[in-house]
Amino acid sequence: MRVKECMCKKVVRATSDTTLNEIAKLMQENDVGCVPICNQENNVIGFVTDRDIVTRCVASNKQCEQTKASDIMTTKVIKTTPDTQLEDATQTMSTNQIRRLPVIENNQIVGMLTIGDLAQNQNVQPREVGDTMECICECQHNH
Repeated sequence: MRVKECMCKKVVRATSDTTLNEIAKLMQENDVGCVPICNQENNVIGFVTDRDIVTRCVASNKQCEQTKASDIMTTKVIKTTPDTQLEDATQTMSTNQIRRLPVIENNQIVGMLTIGDLAQNQNVQPREVGDTMECICECQHNH
């Protein structure tokens, strides 16, 4: 199975100038926990997660209405392609301790592959999802 058969094709995006308050509203309206940050060419330059907002903004006493995505976003973008084998993508997620993987084609984001997408796909073995999640959690506790 390939990533394109499992990924979510609806991707909510923001720019580096978008405030965290606006990003939080996008997350709430679209029931997502991660928003890719794109430049004018629609290339992914970073991510903001719900956890980033809490740990890098709220817990640091920053104001969500004035803080921009560029102030707290993660800029290390680990990605995959639509034609990547799903096993390879889950290995990338495990190795890099990430629960979300942007799907890039022709330098544009075309989808997101999340641990939730894997869990909901009937063609993915529950053991594979469990093994991926276990590695992500174990790796995070070891750092």
